[in-house]
Amino acid sequence: MSAVSLLLNPPPSLLRLPLIGWFFSSIGKKTMVALTGIGLVLFAAGHLLGNMTFFLGPDAINTYAVKLHSLGPLLWVVRLGLLAVVGLHIYFTMLLWVENRKARPQKYAVFAPMKTTVFARSMRLSGLFVLAFIIFHLAHFTVRIIDPSYANLRTMLDGKEVHDVYAMVVLGFSNPIISVFYVIALFLLSLHLSHGIASLFQTLGVTNKRFRPLFEFMARAVAWLLFLGYSSIPLSVILFGVGKSHIS
Repeated sequence: MSAVSLLLNPPPSLLRLPLIGWFFSSIGKKTMVALTGIGLVLFAAGHLLGNMTFFLGPDAINTYAVKLHSLGPLLWVVRLGLLAVVGLHIYFTMLLWVENRKARPQKYAVFAPMKTTVFARSMRLSGLFVLAFIIFHLAHFTVRIIDPSYANLRTMLDGKEVHDVYAMVVLGFSNPIISVFYVIALFLLSLHLSHGIASLFQTLGVTNKRFRPLFEFMARAVAWLLFLGYSSIPLSVILFGVGKSHIS
């Protein structure tokens, strides 16, 4: 049995263990997807607040970056924890997908797209694209292997030389291809969240049939506010030249 097959189909002896059995039960898998999803949405909102310091100028975002890096090893603990949450979210989502396929092995004779939404139908595709985007984003601005020269950007802040995050962001989004890629990825992330956030409330039993339309509206509002916030940075650089004077 391959490692992938073993992960997606745990042996019965393992599933008989009380706690492990709950994690791999239908309700356990749905709960894990919901809880990890909530964690990722909260991170996305918090990360956006930090990113918005870009519009306050170089000193603001560079100060924010310095404070983050002052956490030292704790920052990498948070980053690795976040990646673990992403991994668990994807893993339990895949388990649910396998479960649904086993429950309904035959495709419907007639495809009826009106019974669901474009948000729900695009969940797996958008999720895979978002994963690719996360990996690229980490390589681009965190590890800086897309353009190693970013590591050499320096500026003075309160009498100390620090990494010029503001210049890195401006240079990064001055590339039209990268900016377009970011905006497309953020659009797909918003599609994913539009359905995903509403599903979280339903899975955890917070909503019901009466209030479901309200929660769906709130989910879409949050998703598209995140899209507008995140995409405003690359669009402001590529369309309006924000920050170009700082690097000229």
